Amino acid sequence: MSGARLRRRWPVLALMVSTLISATASLASTDSHFTLEQIRSVPYSESLTAAAAAARIAWVSNDRGRRNVWVASAPDYAPRRLTEYNDDDGQALSSVSLSSDGANVVYVRGGDHGANWDESVPVNPSSHPQGGQVAIWSVPYAGGVPRLIGEGDYPTISPEGTRVAFIKEGQAWLAAIDGSTAARRLFAERGQTSDLRWSPDGTRLAFVSKRESHSFVGVYRDDATAISWLAPGVSRDESPRWSPDGKQIAFVRTPGDGGAPPAATPFTIRPWSIWVAEVATGRASRLWQSGAGLRDSWPDAFLDWMGAQHVVFQSYHDGWQHVYAVPRSGGAARLLTPGDYMVESVALSPDRSRLLFSANTGDEPDDIDRRHIYEMSLTMSRPRALTRGVGLEYSPVVSANGAVAFLGATAHRPPRPAIMTPGATAPRWLGAVSSMDERLLSKLVVPSRVQCLAEDGVIVRGQLFQPREQSAKGPAVVHVHGGPRRQMLLGWHSIEYYGNQYAINQYLASQGFTVLALNYRLGIGYGHDLNYPSHAGRNGAAELKDVRAAGKYLQALPRVDAARVGIYGVSYGGYLTSMALAHDSKLFAAGVDIHCVHDWVMIYDMKQPLRTSRYEIPPGTQEAVDLAWRSSPVSSVTTWKSPVLFIHGDDDRNVRFSQTIDLTRRLDTAGVYHETLALPDETHHILRFANELKMNLATVEFLARMLGSPRKLERDDSGRSAP
Repeated sequence: MSGARLRRRWPVLALMVSTLISATASLASTDSHFTLEQIRSVPYSESLTAAAAAARIAWVSNDRGRRNVWVASAPDYAPRRLTEYNDDDGQALSSVSLSSDGANVVYVRGGDHGANWDESVPVNPSSHPQGGQVAIWSVPYAGGVPRLIGEGDYPTISPEGTRVAFIKEGQAWLAAIDGSTAARRLFAERGQTSDLRWSPDGTRLAFVSKRESHSFVGVYRDDATAISWLAPGVSRDESPRWSPDGKQIAFVRTPGDGGAPPAATPFTIRPWSIWVAEVATGRASRLWQSGAGLRDSWPDAFLDWMGAQHVVFQSYHDGWQHVYAVPRSGGAARLLTPGDYMVESVALSPDRSRLLFSANTGDEPDDIDRRHIYEMSLTMSRPRALTRGVGLEYSPVVSANGAVAFLGATAHRPPRPAIMTPGATAPRWLGAVSSMDERLLSKLVVPSRVQCLAEDGVIVRGQLFQPREQSAKGPAVVHVHGGPRRQMLLGWHSIEYYGNQYAINQYLASQGFTVLALNYRLGIGYGHDLNYPSHAGRNGAAELKDVRAAGKYLQALPRVDAARVGIYGVSYGGYLTSMALAHDSKLFAAGVDIHCVHDWVMIYDMKQPLRTSRYEIPPGTQEAVDLAWRSSPVSSVTTWKSPVLFIHGDDDRNVRFSQTIDLTRRLDTAGVYHETLALPDETHHILRFANELKMNLATVEFLARMLGSPRKLERDDSGRSAP
C-alpha cells in the first residue's frame, strides 16, 4: 500500500492493528525478539569519579529508574552498592565526588541538570503529593545511612575532606561533610555565585560572580577579610583554576555585553583570552589570546594547570577540538593532541603530570564514530592509546595509585566501569553482566557506519541498523538526535538520554524496521565547519538537507519499501522531524516529534535579543526574524500532510510545552492528523523509567501503525490522545 493510501485509511488500519496487538505487555523472548522494557532494564552507569589520595572510585548506576551510588577500591575493585534508593521517582543523582582521602562520597539528589533554566529547582515527575527537593548528601565510603548536608547544588569538597561548599539560591554556603553542623551562608555578594574552587591548602575559595552584563572572579578568605576581586574589568571572567602552589589563578576572559550591537548572524563570535592573576595582589596579565574568527571562539571547554608551569586548554582553532599547552612564562601554545579527531572528555592525574582524554580516533576505520582513551604528558611527542578495538571508552579518571578508570560500552553492552592498573595492557571490566542480560544483549544487531551526500554536497553520516530476519521489503525510519551538538555512535551512547534512543533503534530493527541514526551538520565529531555550518537552525535550516538525504538513502536500499519511510527525533531532532514532515511529506510517511521547538520566533521573543542596548537594534534583525519564521515548522503547515505523534513533558525546562500546544492547534486548523502524549510533571530528560517506557512504546507503536509493522508489537498503554 502506498504511503498516501495508508494515510487516507489510517482509521481503518488503526482499528485492524489494535485488534491484532497482543493483550500481553511482553513478547516471547525467542530468536532475535525482545521487549522495549527488557532492553531498557539493563543497568546504565555514568558520573564516574576518583579520590585524589586514595585508590577508590565511585559512579552512579541507573537500574529501571532507581539511581544509586556504587563504589570500588584497590586491589580487587569489587563493585559495591553504597546507597539504597529503591523507587522510580525521577530524582536524579549528580555532582558525585569523593573526598581526597576517599572516606566520604558527596552527591546531589534532585533537580534537572542540563536544563536551560530552573535546573536547580525541584522536579516531581512521579507527581508525589510531597513534591521533591534538590539537596546535597554525603555517605561514608564504608557504608551507612546518607546524611543530609543541606538543600543546594554544585557541591565541592575541601581538600582536607571535612567541609563542603555549595550553591544555594545563587550564593555560596558551607557545611560539615558529615552533616553535623547546620549549613551557613559563607558571604554576601551582589551577583550570582558559581564555579566554587578550593585553594590547594583549603584556606580560600575562588568563585565567579555573574552580574547582568559582566562577571568577576573573586577569592573569599574568611569572615573578617574583604573579598578580593582579580583584575576586575568590563569583561566576563570565568573558569578560575588554582595553580598547584595556590599563588596564582588562571581564568578565561571574554567581552562583556555592550557596545554597538552585532549584526544578526548564525553564530556569535566570542574572542577570548587566558589570564593569570597573582592571588596576593589581584593583579593579572594576559597569558594567551585567541584569534578573532569563529573557530577561535571560546568553546566553554577544558582549562587547568598541567604541572606547575603550564596551562592547558581546549580550542577549535585548527579545525578540530584539541588540547593545547602554554607556558606560564608566555609564548606560543603547543598542540598536544594533533590529528583529524575530536578530544572530548579530559582529566588530569592527581599530580598533574598526565593528561587523560577520550577521542574519536584509533586503529579501526570506523573509529570516528567511537571513543577511545589516550594519555599525554608534556614530555611525550604524541598521545599514547590506552584502549583500542570496536568498543567505546570515555570519561577517564586517574586514581591515586596511578590506575585509570573509565566508562565503556559496545554495540551489545550498555556502559559500565573499567579499570586499567599501572602496567596493564587491557582493561578489567567491573561487575558481571547477568546471564539473562547477556542472552538479551546478544540479540542486538551491530550497526554499521554509512554515509551519503546531501543535495549541496555535504557528507551526511550515520549508523545503519538492519533487521536480522527480513524476507520482503519493509519499513524504514530516520532517527534524528537532539542537542544538536551531539554524535550518535556505533554502540550504546555515553549519555543515557541518547542511550535510550539507541535502545529504540535496536528494538525497531528487531521488529523488521531498517533504521538510520543520522549525524547531521551542527553535530560534533567531524570538525569545526560541520559543527558550525552557515544557514543552519533558525538561520535557514540547512540541516534539513541532511535529513532529506538520509530519507532518500533509505528509500534506495533494496530491503526498504520506499513508500514506508518514517522519521522520529527528540529535542532538536524533534524540530527536524517536524521540518521534514512539513516540507517532505511525500518522502516521510509519518513521524514522531518528541519535545522540540516549532517556532524560532517565539524563542526570539522569549530571550529578547531584538534590542541589545537602550537605543540600538542589531543590524539585520528583522531579516533574521523573518528567516527564523521560514526556518520553523509552524510556517509550513499548509504543505504538511503526513500523520505525526507529539510527545512532551509539561515540566520541560529546555523547550516550553507551549511550543507543542501552538503547533497542534495549527495542525487542527489545517486538518493534519496528529496524536499527542502529554507527560504530566515530566522534564525534558524523562527522569522516570515508567515515563520513558511509556514514551518509547508510544513512539514505536505509532510508527508501526502508520508504516505497517512486519511483526506483532507490544501493547501501548500510554494513554495518548487523538483529535
